[in-house]
Amino acid sequence: MNKFAIFLLGCLCLAGAVSGQSLEQTTEQRLKDFFANYETSYARIGKCGLERFEVEHEKKVLRVYASPTFGYQPFTEENVSVIYRLLKQSLPGPVNYYTLQVYADGKLIEDLVPNAYRKKQDKTRLYGKLDAKGNPWVTNVSRPYEISRGLEGRHIALWQSHGKVYRNERNEWRWQRPRLFCTTEDLFTQSFVVPYLIPMLENAGAVVFTPRERDWQRHEVIVDNNTCTKGSHYLEVEDKKYRWQDTDKPGFAQKYQQYPDNYNPFTDGTARFIPTQGQPEKAFAEWIPDIPEKGKYAVYVSYQTLPESVSDAKYLVFHNGGVTEFKVNQQMGGGTWVYLGTFEFDKGRNDYGMVVLSNESSQKGVVCADAVRFGGGMGNIVRGGQVSGVPRYLEGARYWAQWAGMPYPVYSKSEGKNDYTDDINARSLTVNYLSGGSVYNPTEEGLKVPFEMTLGLHSDAGFKTDDELVGSLGIYTTDFNDGKLNSGVSRYASRDLTDMVLTGLQRDISSRFGVQWARRSMWNRNYSETRLPAVPSMILELLSHQNFADMKWGHNPDFKFTVGRSVYKSVLKFLSTMHGTDYVVQPLPVNHFAIREGKKKNTFTLNWNPVEDVMEPTAKPQGYIVYTRIGYGGFDNGVYVRKLEYTVKV
Repeated sequence: MNKFAIFLLGCLCLAGAVSGQSLEQTTEQRLKDFFANYETSYARIGKCGLERFEVEHEKKVLRVYASPTFGYQPFTEENVSVIYRLLKQSLPGPVNYYTLQVYADGKLIEDLVPNAYRKKQDKTRLYGKLDAKGNPWVTNVSRPYEISRGLEGRHIALWQSHGKVYRNERNEWRWQRPRLFCTTEDLFTQSFVVPYLIPMLENAGAVVFTPRERDWQRHEVIVDNNTCTKGSHYLEVEDKKYRWQDTDKPGFAQKYQQYPDNYNPFTDGTARFIPTQGQPEKAFAEWIPDIPEKGKYAVYVSYQTLPESVSDAKYLVFHNGGVTEFKVNQQMGGGTWVYLGTFEFDKGRNDYGMVVLSNESSQKGVVCADAVRFGGGMGNIVRGGQVSGVPRYLEGARYWAQWAGMPYPVYSKSEGKNDYTDDINARSLTVNYLSGGSVYNPTEEGLKVPFEMTLGLHSDAGFKTDDELVGSLGIYTTDFNDGKLNSGVSRYASRDLTDMVLTGLQRDISSRFGVQWARRSMWNRNYSETRLPAVPSMILELLSHQNFADMKWGHNPDFKFTVGRSVYKSVLKFLSTMHGTDYVVQPLPVNHFAIREGKKKNTFTLNWNPVEDVMEPTAKPQGYIVYTRIGYGGFDNGVYVRKLEYTVKV
């Protein structure tokens, strides 16, 4: 080869290098421009950017890594396809013909589409065959209908953000959030959770636990085999063959009216047990309260889980509306308060106001009896020499957890030094302790209650200087425990839950009220309430309690109902997807209700119309539940009616 040819070859090589460098620079600039100008109508995610990119010319592959804000948006198969198409169109040749891979939030964006919205699902973030076996923790046997395609047997943990706490540095009890627009977040969020969301989930068959007191009743009556509220009475009935005796585990006893830090009332007493038998029962325990004031009272029972405990302990609650029967799985959840339901009771001690535990069971073993609690009561945990002075439902989760027998590290990681952080952590740690040893949390020790997910509802979604809606924000955590939940399922299941809840809220609120409900970001961040739970979890910042435009909606009861129903539907769809099961959405309440005198003497006919739910094709009523009460008594367990009318004899 002559010198000229060698020189020419060198020039060609140099030109190729310059050309390659120019292509890289052009590609980078086009990518920066694309993300800098990127906007989406799906969510208000803020400014996006390019983090970095990689080109493999030999393999003809371009990998693009977007800034975290790009991952704040919801992804669907449709908008993913559009993003790829627009991005390819913006790139220079020949890179625009390369295989393009766009990453956000640690994943390819097509992998961030929730499983519920995808044709090909990601099995790493599904429960699949992983499921709790046996009876649920609590079952209402008196319910006049069965649920086959709802949330029957699903256990859900749910809480309403903050509550009053003791501030160690100030030596005083304080609200955790400021008082604005007629409320504080400590009060406001439970106006969604307690009267709307929890009942909707329970009506769909779920067992719902909340680590804050759910009962707004200020009175509390304790009936126990060791100590009773004055006027109340505990009674045991037995025969020669079936006798009550003490367990070898401690039980609840209320020795004091107020309790210091790190004191567990579930270690102060004894618990009782008796062998089971088939029908008819020959032994039972009775808890007869002396109710201080007529009204509604939540009923909580407690027991110890023993080696021979049965999963169908029969409890009967006698109340103003009649008798409601429950089956409680005593093979889990021993040594804490177990919620049965809320019922109307008359003042005083009455034979028709009590709780009865029978030794009747379909299984051979034992049933255990400890204390029964009626009503939410007042806060009784002493901090800094004083109690909160407010009903327990207004306090933070830290104090409820102590009253419920949780270990000290569960409700006070700081060992009493910081109640504020303890309260935040206690919500998740209480759920983990209750679920420890279950199929969904096999790596921790605990009470084996199979909780499948958690959701905390807050109202601190940010603020704006103008009067526009702030809207809803969702938070989840994937960068913890090697990206896995305690069952081995991918933590990106939490993103699926978050995305589905926000998508549902935007759709349902906008459709119901004719307003474009604002959807903010999905944050993948290190928050205690989404990092600590052993199961898929999310924080829903529903709206901004600091923004007047949001709070105008937030105080609207119809808005609260719509929010509750929307979250319930998303939870239903999420868990159905996790298990690969069909679902049916509960129909909307009826309208055009009327009552007229019947054809026969002393009868009245009720009639109504169904309400179509255009958003949910499965929400078509097949029947209706009619509940009845006499005078100022409580409602009964209801009767199932198939027609659009029902005749009652009065």
